[in-house]
Amino acid sequence: GFDGIVRAANRRLLPMSGGQYQLFRHEDPQAKGNIALNLDILDHYTGKKRPVSSLSGGESFMASLSLALGLSDLVTANAGGIRVDTLFIDEGFGTLDEKSLQDAIAMLQELSNSNKLIGIISHREELKQEISKKIQIHKTNKGSSLEINIES
Repeated sequence: GFDGIVRAANRRLLPMSGGQYQLFRHEDPQAKGNIALNLDILDHYTGKKRPVSSLSGGESFMASLSLALGLSDLVTANAGGIRVDTLFIDEGFGTLDEKSLQDAIAMLQELSNSNKLIGIISHREELKQEISKKIQIHKTNKGSSLEINIES
């Protein structure tokens, strides 16, 4: 269930955030309505929980990526032979600071070494330098061209 996804996401988020962030299901016995899927984030640096809506763009990207990877891990582990081997990430990297970007790249490279195909759509120059296999689109005033680089 959702708690399993959150646990699996935390196995990704804790290292990606340098041990700073951990997701929790929001608990409010006074709240009315359906809040079963609301999440809080525990900041281990301050020791305080807060709503995920208070995360910065880069932090929110890391939490979202961790949830997607956690769901993939859970489906692969529990779905009777169904494997999620491909993940496409569209942007989001633009909101990451340098350290967070390097942590995210390291985690994605580790995943791609474990027989997962990770597709990244981004304009960040650092990603172009770090990722060896890529398709680059070059726009000119005469149209666009495609360059495929499959270095190992």
